[in-house]
Amino acid sequence: MEFIQLDIAAIKQSDSQNNAYVLILNELTGKRQLPIVIGWCEARSIAIALEGSSKPNRPLTHDLFKNIGDKFNLTVQKVVIHTLIEGIFHASFYCKNTSTGNEEAIDARTSDAIAIALRYKCPIFTYEDILARAGIIINSSKQQDASFEIKDKKIEKSKKIASLSIKKLKNLLNIAIEDEDYEKASKIRDEIKKREKNK
Repeated sequence: MEFIQLDIAAIKQSDSQNNAYVLILNELTGKRQLPIVIGWCEARSIAIALEGSSKPNRPLTHDLFKNIGDKFNLTVQKVVIHTLIEGIFHASFYCKNTSTGNEEAIDARTSDAIAIALRYKCPIFTYEDILARAGIIINSSKQQDASFEIKDKKIEKSKKIASLSIKKLKNLLNIAIEDEDYEKASKIRDEIKKREKNK
């Protein structure tokens, strides 16, 4: 079967599922899009790779995979979204050992495979039957600007801490601690303490 290359158009918050995002992939030579529901952690990892800035202080899982690959002469040649079963996309990424020339296809969640593909700057492909079943046609007159910013992502810097709910602040605090961003964590903790004191 012939490959159809895809690129990333946008990541948007899901309207129907809490803590879920929709990764939208564009058909490179056509007008179809492939929407894939992914979790927040994977959406964040993909967004960071796309933006190429504001990296966390410590490596994310997909960065760690890339670091290990670099040390052991592994490259990722391509990612293929090859199967759709009961609404779930299945993908593989194709690794090559540059020292031995050995190549292997490794099964992965689609979101993880794409996050890894971005770090290796390798192409993403699917097949016609996948696009025919799950693709949607782009209406070019209504196509939105494909910014890579997650609408409500918890790492968004533009939001003022004071405008966030206690629940969101606690989520942000956990993320800041996980990223070892202790300066940010202390500011969030101070805001939480201030609000709890004023109750």
